[in-house]
Amino acid sequence: MPKAKTPGRTGYHHGNLRDALIDAAVQLVEEGGPDNVSVREAAKRAGVSPGAPFRHFSNKTALMTAVAEQAMSRFRSEITKAVESLASDDPIERFAAVGIAYLRWAMRNPTHFQIISTRSLIDWDSSESLRNDNEAVRSLMEESVVEAQRRNMLRSTDIAETQIAARALVYGLARMCIDGHFAQWAVAGHTAERTAQDVLEHFVTLIGNDAP
Repeated sequence: MPKAKTPGRTGYHHGNLRDALIDAAVQLVEEGGPDNVSVREAAKRAGVSPGAPFRHFSNKTALMTAVAEQAMSRFRSEITKAVESLASDDPIERFAAVGIAYLRWAMRNPTHFQIISTRSLIDWDSSESLRNDNEAVRSLMEESVVEAQRRNMLRSTDIAETQIAARALVYGLARMCIDGHFAQWAVAGHTAERTAQDVLEHFVTLIGNDAP
């Protein structure tokens, strides 16, 4: 699946240098991967002097962490909206909604997903916003599974394993698509996104308890 280009600013406008540098870093990743990024190259792309960015970002890791923070905030928003728009109070359906929103966002924002998924590029431990947004998404999933278990709607009694399996599945499907491996697996006549959603929905049917 070709990577979607991220609409970006063409250069620095007064008062917006930080955002311009973040946009430039995303564009550099899209063009040549994470190794293509440097603070100085982002400055050049933003149209400012090589020293200007260092008021905001002391090094490449700091710049990439800021990109990840922006991406994670959008990721959290996408998933939260999906859950809030769900009409049903069924926790299994809510659990599925989290996974589908995860897949949709990752496939439509491959560069951002790559950045937030590659911990070696960012300083995860120093970023409170990254950890908070990630925990919010994880909590939505966990609360759904706990509620489903309380209502005897799960086959398994192991909540942790169910969550890990679900997270591994959506992450793996997203990576398969972004890394170009999904085409050979996609169902004929379906988009990669549709096939991935179908696989996830199949998984959800397997974890549900059919007993009344």
